[in-house]
Amino acid sequence: MPIALGVIGLGRMAQALVIPLIEQELIPADQVIAVVGRQDSVARVSARVPSGLKVVAASDSAAEHAWAASVQLLAVKPQMLDGVAASAPPPLETPASGSSLLLSVLAGVPLVRLQALFPGRLCVRAVPNTPCLVGQGLTGLAWGDGISDPQKQQVRSFFEPVSEVLELPEERLDTFLALTSSGPAYVALIAEAMADGAVAMGMPRSQAHHLAHRTLAGTAALLQEQELHPGELKDMVASPGGTTMAALRHLEKSGLRSALIEAIVAATQHGRGMAN
Repeated sequence: MPIALGVIGLGRMAQALVIPLIEQELIPADQVIAVVGRQDSVARVSARVPSGLKVVAASDSAAEHAWAASVQLLAVKPQMLDGVAASAPPPLETPASGSSLLLSVLAGVPLVRLQALFPGRLCVRAVPNTPCLVGQGLTGLAWGDGISDPQKQQVRSFFEPVSEVLELPEERLDTFLALTSSGPAYVALIAEAMADGAVAMGMPRSQAHHLAHRTLAGTAALLQEQELHPGELKDMVASPGGTTMAALRHLEKSGLRSALIEAIVAATQHGRGMAN
């Protein structure tokens, strides 16, 4: 049976993308082969994935089957990219299969570099974020040259089980990454700080964390489901002269709004610097 999907690097994000495809029976497990860096990682990683998905070390001759798949997911660390590209066999192309698709989830690696490193493959740059781990993600896609409409739909269907998919010009991906991929870290920092404030006022830590997490989740759901502008929700909560207004005054004096804006700018600029 031909291999439908070859996974180069099977870390947490790759697992979050591949396992739902198998569990939802979109790809049979025995049509997936994944390559990990070391032989001693094979058993540990195999225990985390569905039965039938073959996991091999990069040094194993069977790793070539991953590169021969019709779709390849490239999910290694960016600093490993040159070595991985140097060891990749040339692509197989037949009149029936056409060129293989290479889906890269490597942050900061532009399409022009991918296409130079993997000639003969059709390259797609994808930016998924960590909420894909719980099926609540966002994925930005930028297309390389020569990808047909049916292939684009094939790529979209790869990410749709765990995320909302947006197609973007590549120059917008760095800002997308700064907002959506780095964004969970900003939200986690806010959640931790909110809980710390409650702990400082005597609330047990486990309860403080639970309440902070539920408050953030509920607020996000309210904003999205009622299609509220954030300012509308702020005004709904902040009554004249009330406790919320006192807290908002303090946050404005402390520069929270400006700090978050500048965080997005800094992350975007850093991402562009990585690409260069």
